[in-house]
Amino acid sequence: MKPVDDHLSDILRTVRVLAPLELELERALGTTLAEEVTAPVAMPPFDNSAMDGYAVRAEDVADTPVTLPVIDDIAAGDGRLQAIGPGMVMRIMTGAPLPAGADAVVPVEWTDGGTAQVVIGRPAQKGNAIRGSGEDVRAGDVVLPAGTPIGPAQLGVLAGVGRRRVLVRPRPRVVVISTGAELVEPGLPLGPGQIWESNSFALVAGVREAGGDGYRAGIVGDDAAGFLDQLDAQLLRADLVITSGGVSMGAYEPVKEALGPLGTVRFERVAMQPGMPQGFGVVGEDQVPIFALPGNPVSSFVSFVLFVRPALRKMRGLPEEPTPTVRAVTTGPLRSPEGRRSYLRGVLGPGGTVGPVRRQGSHQLAALAAADALIVVPEDVTELPEGTDVEVIPL
Repeated sequence: MKPVDDHLSDILRTVRVLAPLELELERALGTTLAEEVTAPVAMPPFDNSAMDGYAVRAEDVADTPVTLPVIDDIAAGDGRLQAIGPGMVMRIMTGAPLPAGADAVVPVEWTDGGTAQVVIGRPAQKGNAIRGSGEDVRAGDVVLPAGTPIGPAQLGVLAGVGRRRVLVRPRPRVVVISTGAELVEPGLPLGPGQIWESNSFALVAGVREAGGDGYRAGIVGDDAAGFLDQLDAQLLRADLVITSGGVSMGAYEPVKEALGPLGTVRFERVAMQPGMPQGFGVVGEDQVPIFALPGNPVSSFVSFVLFVRPALRKMRGLPEEPTPTVRAVTTGPLRSPEGRRSYLRGVLGPGGTVGPVRRQGSHQLAALAAADALIVVPEDVTELPEGTDVEVIPL
């Protein structure tokens, strides 16, 4: 059997980073920045008030209380050239430009709120409640380097430096195809020998959570020709394809039957449990990566975590990194087959502990839903006593 790490290495050598494209800011959430973004002007571009209050000369309010005349109001967005002289103040609003001659802002809470004249009850030091020009960034400073994932804060920065469009690596478009004559769409009645299809819902959700755009392509029965027709139709909108089911050693395995003769997809036994049967390769003129995952729900999900999620990360232009893990101490004994790396479903507990869920079958979806971690048991280990320090993949 093929080692897990070797299988992942082959995948990451094959998968390509998506080509960059320019998007409007409204469509850039979840993408990865493909250019360095600099500030064309200082941020903020002018000295302005951090609070509602009064623009003053600090020396005029050194001895309080003091009563001073209010000579004008300055609102945010006021473009007039304003100035104050000795013994004068201006009422100023948050974000409004500081008038020449002022070197401090007295918050309105320190005053009686007067409009013609104001009583100031506390002194203000130079620079009080003032946002200085260039305090955030200076003109020409890099505000976001290439390779930055774009979230809400990054979108705010891009807009704040005047960008309307940005060059990004897009969210990968991932199509999920489930196979199996026994599968029925949720919401429809079950016939004899049938089950409701669930894998595609979990896989599409995993894709979206991992930064891609996932699409369900519906169910294909145990028919290789029908599967190829569906695959050809979906390649037009796919950067990556995931299939579930149809890759085991028995009869009626449509994915294996359809893709095997192409010579571009390999089907292998990977030394892991669950998820031993795996297929991976490329299809179509554009060499679109395809993951042929096993059909058992837990096997499919674990395979996604170990193999598809790192591939999506690379496609997004993010650094290649191993699946994040933590250390925890087991609250119960563990068993694992010799020669396979096990990923046991577990629940993280207080004090850095982890306990296995009671049901570990690869078909037991409810037990997977109750877990929040995968406990990793190495290939050369068959038993671990309670209290063992183990590697854990948080879900």
